[in-house]
Amino acid sequence: MRIIEADAMGMCFGVRDALEAARGVERPVEMTVFGELVHNPEVTGELHRRGFALLREEERTVKNVHTPRVMITAHGVSERERARLVASGKELLDTTCPLVNKAHKAARALARAGFFVVVAGRRGHVEIAGITGDLDAGGFVVVERPGEVVFYGARRIAVMAQTTSVEPEVRAIVEMVRVMNPASEVRFVNTICRPTRERQAALERLIEKVTVLVVVGGRHSNNTRQLAARGREAGRRVIHLEAAAELRPGMFSGSDTVGMTAGTSTPEETIQAVRDRLASLAADVMVSSPVRGPVMRVA
Repeated sequence: MRIIEADAMGMCFGVRDALEAARGVERPVEMTVFGELVHNPEVTGELHRRGFALLREEERTVKNVHTPRVMITAHGVSERERARLVASGKELLDTTCPLVNKAHKAARALARAGFFVVVAGRRGHVEIAGITGDLDAGGFVVVERPGEVVFYGARRIAVMAQTTSVEPEVRAIVEMVRVMNPASEVRFVNTICRPTRERQAALERLIEKVTVLVVVGGRHSNNTRQLAARGREAGRRVIHLEAAAELRPGMFSGSDTVGMTAGTSTPEETIQAVRDRLASLAADVMVSSPVRGPVMRVA
């Protein structure tokens, strides 16, 4: 069995910086993490063991914070929510990804310029909640797929995206907005982040070379789910896992070439553990199938 890794995968700089900031906190018991720092269960477990107060994302309100300090996660919050936290006397440690901040600013600027804002992304996702939290009701809509687009009755419409969206899907939404609103000015502001685009492009280069795709990362991570979905769409057998312990002997029986990628919230330690486990399983396959002469290669 041969193993090939995507040439771009794993933790992005925004997630890495957020994690480093959390690891640098000297008194975790005085700080509440306002939601999941990143969508990765191993990171959440680490924070819990260190004594941080952790809020589930559906619990993110000022009244649920009982510590003097609050950590804003890499996914960000709206300026309105930030103001509520400050007004309540909380000291903030802001680890919002700069590219998420850029999307927030784009949404506010478009609304100020008089655009009806179409946000392409996963409804209910914490990043979407932050982006739309500063937009007035009736001035925006969240769209997950082109088939949801309707006539909006606005003279000016802007389309932007959750930073971890898949670009072809977002562009299909833009085109459908134009079709359904032919008399409107339609502007597209591409707020998909570069790390997401790089990992998606690397997957496209990888996917033609493999029969099975291993995707490493949190099951609640939007960009990781998108990688897994693309693998299935391409007709590959996809194994989406959060930790190396989920890999079992026999998973790759009959597979010549296995690909591996990881989402932007997946720590390097997790990737290395999966890499080592795959190497062990590949050796087992080689021993059990000596006639085929498989070769393991990690690219």
